[in-house]
Amino acid sequence: MNNRSRIFRVGVDIGGTFTDVVLVEEQSGEVFVTKVSTVPADPSQGFMNGLLKALQDFSIAPAAIDFAVHGTTIATNAIIQGKGARAGLITSAGFSDVLEIAYQTRPVLYEINYEKPKPLVPRHLVVGVRERSGPGGEVIVALDEADVGAAAQKLAAAGVEAIAIAFLHSYRDPTHERRAAMAIRRVLPQMPVVLSADVCPEYREYPRTSTTVVNAVLLPLVGPYIARLESRLAETGLECGLHLMTSSGGIVASSAAKRLPVHLVESGPAAGVIGAAFVAQGATSQRLADKILSLDIGGTTAKAALVQNGRPALADEFEVGAAAMPTVTAGRGQGYPVKTPVISLVEIGAGGGSIAGIDPGGALTVGPESAGADPGPACYGRGGERATITDANLVLGRLNPDYFLGGDLRIDAEKARVAIARDVGIPLKLDVHAAARAVIDIANARMVSALQFVSIQRGIDPREYVLVPSGGAGPLHAAAIARALGVKRILVPPTPGLNSALGLLATDVKHDFVRTQFTPSAALDLGTLKTVFEEMADAGRKLLAEERVDAQRVKILREAEICYVGQSYPLRVRVPEDWTDLVATLEAAFHDAHRALYGFASPGEATMVLNLRVTALGRVDRPRLKSLAAGDGDAGQALKGTRTVVFEQPVDCPIYERSRLDAGDRINGPAIIEQMDSTTVLPAGTTLTVDPGGSLIIELSEP
Repeated sequence: MNNRSRIFRVGVDIGGTFTDVVLVEEQSGEVFVTKVSTVPADPSQGFMNGLLKALQDFSIAPAAIDFAVHGTTIATNAIIQGKGARAGLITSAGFSDVLEIAYQTRPVLYEINYEKPKPLVPRHLVVGVRERSGPGGEVIVALDEADVGAAAQKLAAAGVEAIAIAFLHSYRDPTHERRAAMAIRRVLPQMPVVLSADVCPEYREYPRTSTTVVNAVLLPLVGPYIARLESRLAETGLECGLHLMTSSGGIVASSAAKRLPVHLVESGPAAGVIGAAFVAQGATSQRLADKILSLDIGGTTAKAALVQNGRPALADEFEVGAAAMPTVTAGRGQGYPVKTPVISLVEIGAGGGSIAGIDPGGALTVGPESAGADPGPACYGRGGERATITDANLVLGRLNPDYFLGGDLRIDAEKARVAIARDVGIPLKLDVHAAARAVIDIANARMVSALQFVSIQRGIDPREYVLVPSGGAGPLHAAAIARALGVKRILVPPTPGLNSALGLLATDVKHDFVRTQFTPSAALDLGTLKTVFEEMADAGRKLLAEERVDAQRVKILREAEICYVGQSYPLRVRVPEDWTDLVATLEAAFHDAHRALYGFASPGEATMVLNLRVTALGRVDRPRLKSLAAGDGDAGQALKGTRTVVFEQPVDCPIYERSRLDAGDRINGPAIIEQMDSTTVLPAGTTLTVDPGGSLIIELSEP
């Protein structure tokens, strides 16, 4: 096939185990997919391996790519693994211990052995300088620029690669921080300098400082990574530039990503949630996009999130860098606060490569340690010997050793049996099938807990939602997880193992801005409000123009963060276009939001506006996925054999090839549906229907 005259969009998502590439032909909506192993030592090499393989396999010229988006874990991994750059911090005199003090909260209240995460900037690289501003932005102590220059030279002599500046109350007036940056550049013109006023102009001293430091630690690492990738793409012949997915579910041009890498910390997980919302909206047989539980199970981790009316739930702060892995929006004290908008999700160490074993107390554990891409699970035959979830699924017959990644990667069932028996079966005195089922049960229980956190613990009944599993292992576990949650319907995307890469192509260019207001609602000055909103909107339009977004495609969203006087945390409320009776409108919307979240509201109480927010969107055309041809309801043409699969007992199970299924085809469980990037398991009591949009709709009967 010759695709040289056709135009394509490409999304490349780098995970801990696999790198996924999705190409979408703009005119027809035809999708081409490729999956290769991630290269942990150089993720950009995995990116290029996958892209070049896809271009070669489908005979696509590099010049035919007119839009490229990248989702990456490089920022997250740098923080988790402690491999960020050596950074210094300059603060207001007397506040040099802000990172050491941190929060006084802890993830487990009575854990006497709890230790706070080690600060990203050690105390000897934090320097206080003479300056002080008050909470209204008024100058209390003038900035001593000579003091700043001396502090910078001291940090440079200690070998720092970037300097962060976070002065007290600089969110009110950034003048001191900007003058300090100029003073540093006079003595150290090549030193990267990061200002809290640019990264996080919000009140709350510790999270603002932490966010600035995370950006400084990432800057010397992520910037060169993106530049190296851009250079390789240009050498290959791609001339469309590069965009990257951010934590909030939008995309930004590479120039913005290099300047603010802190926004990339949850890049990959965000793409998976966007992909789940996108495919659910594309389901044509019934309305399924209103209430979604997204579960993305990759090779290293599982990510759970909530989507309502096509919009993922957002949080304004999260933590990265927990001891074992990032727990994004689930609790405090496990990592480093990052105060930027992020898709609200929970991430746990339960992916296909998660290692199973027996703890010192004799209990079976699964994860969070992962075999990753190298050496990988025991069945990969690359030197890994420890049992993993993938090995357990292979032992139970749920994976086809001759059709893993469409046959590109042959896996060894005997090596999997040996690992499961040695690491789990013998210690627990179980046969190999019972041991493998125990591994799957433990993994499923952990994933159910993650989904309960984003639903039940937030007052949401998961039984009213549709489960959308993605990642290579998502459809393997979806039916058992749905059954445990009481969920009645599952939607399996057309390419679940590459759904995050597809999600990269299904979102808009997005920039978020925030200004702290801290004003009683009754005292709001509408003129000041209008000025602040327009300043942020103009900054957004300028960035989008630099990214060559047509002005007709720009949309500006305005929000206010409101709370009752005395409350610590606000709720977001959309600011309407019509400002007639604006204060009353905002307060009424806040009371409604408070009632929906907490179960009560107090309309008689005074409220405050804490922050003003603007989101600048540059609309991007979504992929138009190709519809399936209508079938007669009989999936017989897709049947390719049978295999013994262990559920409660071994079953002689029919095996179907997904690419041969037609719209309207129905399959009753037990059955297995195989495709290049994933395997869908249908236990007894389930019925699958093929949606015209390409998704598989699975109905679960009452237990």
